[in-house]
Amino acid sequence: MCGIAGQYCFDGAAPDTKLLSVMSERLAHRGPDGEGTHISGPVALTHRRLAIIDLSDEGLQPMTNEDGTLWLVFNGEIYNFVELREELIENGHRFHSKSDTEVILHAYEEWGHKCLNRFNGMWAFALWDGPRQELFCARDRFGIKPFYYTRTGDSFLFASEIKALLAHPAVGTKPDDSTLGTYLAWGVLDHSERTMFDGILQLRAAHAMVVTKDGAQAPFRYWDVKVNAEIRSAVPDAEVASRLLSLLHDATRIHLRSDVAVGTCLSGGIDSSALTTIINSLIREEAPAGVGARQKTFSVVFSDKRFDESRYIDKIVAATGVDAHRTEPSPEMLWDDIDQLVYMQDEPFGSLSIYAQYCVMRLAREQIKVVLDGQGADELLAGYLAYQGSYIRGLFHSFHALTGLREIIGSLTHHRGFFHSAIQQLFVRKARRGLLKCTTPAIDRYGGRLDEVLHRELTCTNLPALLHYEDRNAMAFSIESRVPYLDVRFVEYVASLPLNQKIRNGITKIALRSAILGIVPESIRCRMDKMGFVTPEEVWMKEALRPFVLELLSSAEFNERPYWDADEVVRNYLSFLEGKSAYSPEVWRIVCAELWLRKFFVTPAAAFSGP
Repeated sequence: MCGIAGQYCFDGAAPDTKLLSVMSERLAHRGPDGEGTHISGPVALTHRRLAIIDLSDEGLQPMTNEDGTLWLVFNGEIYNFVELREELIENGHRFHSKSDTEVILHAYEEWGHKCLNRFNGMWAFALWDGPRQELFCARDRFGIKPFYYTRTGDSFLFASEIKALLAHPAVGTKPDDSTLGTYLAWGVLDHSERTMFDGILQLRAAHAMVVTKDGAQAPFRYWDVKVNAEIRSAVPDAEVASRLLSLLHDATRIHLRSDVAVGTCLSGGIDSSALTTIINSLIREEAPAGVGARQKTFSVVFSDKRFDESRYIDKIVAATGVDAHRTEPSPEMLWDDIDQLVYMQDEPFGSLSIYAQYCVMRLAREQIKVVLDGQGADELLAGYLAYQGSYIRGLFHSFHALTGLREIIGSLTHHRGFFHSAIQQLFVRKARRGLLKCTTPAIDRYGGRLDEVLHRELTCTNLPALLHYEDRNAMAFSIESRVPYLDVRFVEYVASLPLNQKIRNGITKIALRSAILGIVPESIRCRMDKMGFVTPEEVWMKEALRPFVLELLSSAEFNERPYWDADEVVRNYLSFLEGKSAYSPEVWRIVCAELWLRKFFVTPAAAFSGP
């Protein structure tokens, strides 16, 4: 896990070493264990190291092959590097380190661009191929690791975070109004190659690109996943559960490969609880060195019982005997941290749940250097309750009316309160979009059949943003975050399952619930609510954060923005405070957008130097 940056001068000029130094410094939090730069003609590669695999100097980057014709900067982990290394040795390759970085170099020598299909992990890298005079850039299948780029003048610049690209005075000088408007209206980001900074793009998940002296070629997709549209299959539930558990067990096993301490994010939900129990079994079976004799877990708790999951966390702690650590965020802490949080995230974020995760990572940094987290399971296994509406609608459209009726009954039996609230929120959120002056195309996250929705959520409308938040929160504290549910083998298997292995009779994550029977306590395995790392956002926005928000909304800067009707926003917020209107995430999004605009555009010097 690291930070990477670089420059390719199309006119053959020497790269700007001062610029690269500033870019590197802005990524120091991603790699406090070392730094390095390599310049080869018109190309410069810069690296900040967070040492996880092979802590020796042999793992330093930029890294080259034996004859110095290839140079690589890499951020991430290739979890199957052990197996790939053995295969490459059998094919005649010689290794000088025990790092996964060197495996990428030799895999490129062996398979060229097709090496990407051999990797199981998370990555963003840039590889300079001297003989071909081309820079090969690639990002992992799900976009777990970030890769941003821009063209300015006669050069191509890339970096792990947007703030590094802003080191160039001509880059990101104004917002991308369309992308910002989409965030404000629909709450999505990272759904396209465009960012909220004009002219700064991201290499999308499962894409790669080649840069030559003639410029950057169009990115190309090297992998995609097909979500099965079948309602049911003849494969018995027990067989599905066994296969799913086996894959998750092995995915977790290889995600524990580390030469430093590893811990687990434990929310008390099904996904993180399953990981925690599987890791405990692996401690007994294989004793992974990074975990030690007793697993460390990190959780968020709240004194407000409506948002607290302590009772579920306690059950997992009692069942596994883990070394449990907890933190309780507060609105006062949030306002102290908000400047740093906005800076680290680079772009405005959709809810205050991001802050809960930020606090977990801050807690974890005192104990470990790597955490495992349950991200991705909801999008794969239809864990969000809103997916049930898509499923039911698709059932009726495909003439499965009887199954559709059963699903309606099941959903109302288990989730009546959610659906009642969701219907109310539709009207509240539509009304709040009326506060905006920007017009953007509608984004319907839940339109279409369930298989279509899940594919879109995995690749576009939800998971990319969550991975963005997680990467920045973890790296803010120099922690590597790993997501075993996004092991490619697990993803492809779950995607191949029929839809009734995901939702059945109104119950979500059917296959996973079956797989962890007898492994996770029943009170957690059979949970019907959905929380995760959340904060009491509505309560905070109505009470403790009230004076801060009112001051911000009443400012001259806020009033001058072209994105919203400032007077109407203030009136709407006051209506919420008086109990005359319900809360919705649009309120926070407007506040966060204003904080972001102030951080990166009103006083850019402050943004460049950090909080």
